[in-house]
Amino acid sequence: MTNRPARSNAAIPAAARPDPHARPDHAPDVASFRDRAFLLAHVRDTLRFYAPNVLDPSGGFYHFFRDDGSVYDATTRHLVSSCRFVFNYATAYRQFGDPLHLEYARHGLRFLREAHWDARHEGYDWEIEWRAGAKRALDATRHCYGLAFVLLACAHAAMAGIEEARPLVAATFELMERRFWDGAAGLYADEASANWTLSSYRGQNANMHATEALLAAYEATGHLVYLDRAERVASNITLREAKRSHGLVWEHFHADWSVDWHYNEDDSSNIFRPWGFQPGHQTEWAKLLLILERHRPLPWLMPRAVELFDAALAHAWDDDHGGVYYGFGPDGTVCDHDKYFWVQAETLAAAALLAKRTGSERFWDWYDEIWRYSWTHFVDHRYGAWYRILTCDNRKYGDEKSPAGKTDYHTMGACYEVLNALPGEGAAPPRARAGETARA
Repeated sequence: MTNRPARSNAAIPAAARPDPHARPDHAPDVASFRDRAFLLAHVRDTLRFYAPNVLDPSGGFYHFFRDDGSVYDATTRHLVSSCRFVFNYATAYRQFGDPLHLEYARHGLRFLREAHWDARHEGYDWEIEWRAGAKRALDATRHCYGLAFVLLACAHAAMAGIEEARPLVAATFELMERRFWDGAAGLYADEASANWTLSSYRGQNANMHATEALLAAYEATGHLVYLDRAERVASNITLREAKRSHGLVWEHFHADWSVDWHYNEDDSSNIFRPWGFQPGHQTEWAKLLLILERHRPLPWLMPRAVELFDAALAHAWDDDHGGVYYGFGPDGTVCDHDKYFWVQAETLAAAALLAKRTGSERFWDWYDEIWRYSWTHFVDHRYGAWYRILTCDNRKYGDEKSPAGKTDYHTMGACYEVLNALPGEGAAPPRARAGETARA
């Protein structure tokens, strides 16, 4: 990192810690973001943003929030958001023990099965309209990305003690395997029609989130089939496929898994399939590789995590305005200068895990730097939660804080992972698992 001032590592007195209810003119000079109480308070503050309006008693949760927490679309429901809310409340219950969070997680899980599930074609609808307890499919495309989040939601619900989620872990994995698994490539295909006709598009993003979900499924059940599959997908994307794309994780591929350098070339800001290298996905993979290493300490995982993290920051850190850019091209030139909330969150989480794993203070320096930037520009100190997208020089585009597909699962999830990297008890542990134990 360039032009970074030296900072003290001394313990921070409470008075010097950021006040989560005051909008700072600048980030604090002294880093306090390694404080466990601060991280837990930030999670609670984010949950409070959603609390007044998030629940729809007729089913599921509302998905579209403005900066002030008001709902601006009460009927559209996106599979990814529906799953992420289950994750949010299941993890919150495990951390804080509030029975209301458990009730919300159950409520969200029911909505997945009763509203998003298409019993006729045995798949989850990508987007639906929900009015007075009645569903109308708006987009019945089957996405492996969506199934990965269903698996993640079920795994975390199971870890929260929701027993009806446990058989859904196995059922969702079986569906992913049957409909999307490409045994020859050792990776998941990406998209199918409502009646399960596969498209020719292949992408890494579905495989990355499948890895995340498989790791959670292993933690929820102890069954090695999930850990084995996570390891295979992770190695094939971050090692084999990355060798074909300058050593980094590219987003888009042809049906034979050859690199598609031109897919969405005119759309570097696509919400799910942007063109270019995604710095946030390099660092998100770094995080996932270190989580995989907790359960299976393979020698390549930590060095590869360091390589991906360092490459992302070398190409995409904005020395002028702070923050990590959204994307850069094959030639290393930034192709999207905007700043996205999830990119900052995933990067600070990866930095903390790398700091713990390597013992190198430079990763804690990055962690402090990214948190300071995010605290100043992304965290909404008036209403709570994070703004979604900022310009290069950190101006908001509008007041749509949380549209479909973009809840604060990234930000709260990052806090939980950082807790695992700090001295102390870590985040709330999973409930006791049934089945096989972790492999040494």
